[in-house]
Amino acid sequence: MSDISSDNSLQLPSLFTYLPHIVGKPQSLRPSFQLSQNRYGVSIVIGIPTIRRDKTSYLQQTVASLIQGMSVEEQKECLIVVFVAEVGLSTVLFPQHLQSGLLELISPPAEFYPDFNNIKQTYGDTKERVKWRTKQNLDFSFLMMYARMKAVYYVQLEDDVIAKPGYFSIMKTFAEQQSSSTWVLLEFSTLGFIGKMFKSRDLPMMVEFFLMFYQDKPIDWLLDYFLAVKVCNPEKDHKHCNRMKGEMRRRYKPSLFQHVGTHSSLKGKVQKLKEKDFGKLMLHRAHVNPRANLKTSLKAYQKFTLHKAYIGEDVFWATTPAKGDYIQIKLDPPIHVEEILIRTGNPDHKDDVLVNGSLLVLPVESSRPVSTLQDSAFTVTSSGFLVVASFKEGLAHVQFSENMEKISCVKVVVEADNENWMIVSEVRVIYVE
Repeated sequence: MSDISSDNSLQLPSLFTYLPHIVGKPQSLRPSFQLSQNRYGVSIVIGIPTIRRDKTSYLQQTVASLIQGMSVEEQKECLIVVFVAEVGLSTVLFPQHLQSGLLELISPPAEFYPDFNNIKQTYGDTKERVKWRTKQNLDFSFLMMYARMKAVYYVQLEDDVIAKPGYFSIMKTFAEQQSSSTWVLLEFSTLGFIGKMFKSRDLPMMVEFFLMFYQDKPIDWLLDYFLAVKVCNPEKDHKHCNRMKGEMRRRYKPSLFQHVGTHSSLKGKVQKLKEKDFGKLMLHRAHVNPRANLKTSLKAYQKFTLHKAYIGEDVFWATTPAKGDYIQIKLDPPIHVEEILIRTGNPDHKDDVLVNGSLLVLPVESSRPVSTLQDSAFTVTSSGFLVVASFKEGLAHVQFSENMEKISCVKVVVEADNENWMIVSEVRVIYVE
């Protein structure tokens, strides 16, 4: 092997393969402007590309909505990167968050872009539209490359949206609750490239795909083709392909972001797209619960299973609960639990609550006494379970003191026939790791 000349060595494709105009221009891969505290190691980095609009700018409203929608603790886990050609007023409006590191501003170097006058026109689009979509592909790619090492997850937004309060923890929890690592894209909005979450480790492969075809197709088409290339079998039909893509492209409902802009970044284009379910109340709440084996005697309605409620993906909707029915959450392994909350019913079905029910736990055997924070003893059943709470207005909630033993099982028991069906909209088991 030592005789093989370096001239004969294989070389992998690189950025220069897809962007030959940047050869010999090292400055083309560095922001021309950067206002940053170099924050790294956060949970989510939010990327917002923006360019000047003729009519009005929505960027300030968008950034303000994102910041105001987070708690102080959530802000410590987040980084917002605004990819902008002009700095201007934004640096004045958010000095505190620029200083804290929550917000960064970067501008791309002119050398990163080709001569747009030489871009070929395709799909009957005007020269102006082809230039706009080609630049957008490059903008998104530059932003993703810049952000990929800064967080576990990357979320792409547009510069004319508002966020639902609490959106950050909802996105993080939904991502952590995915039962499979095979997902590529989580969607928190149905519109455009709004609220699209990716694993940061997947970004290099995606960016390379985008750059291969950045002159050929719009970014949303390229994203769909990227998923199709990964999972679609050419010998299968369209339905099979869509089903396979659905496994990798998962949607959270209701939408966490609303599109508020009407004047597009493409000159002369007006778009009045709105997220139909943005204003809907949360019908279920997601939490990162401990690993468990689930079992129930209740019959699930359609796709609304106990598993989906436990991982926060949807509600558990059970038909006609009867006395003696149960939900069993067997913790594997047993753990120290600080708090348990089980909520039934939701805003759309306020009567589908558990009227008469109990919350029980099974502690690991110990000679030490068990008590609540108020040191009041629990009732013990013949099978060794402790009755720790009763359902009141559809809710059972209990907190444990530090001397509580490890718990191996959590159980909900229906104490009397329910007149209505039952929706479990929230399961929360807070534990000591």
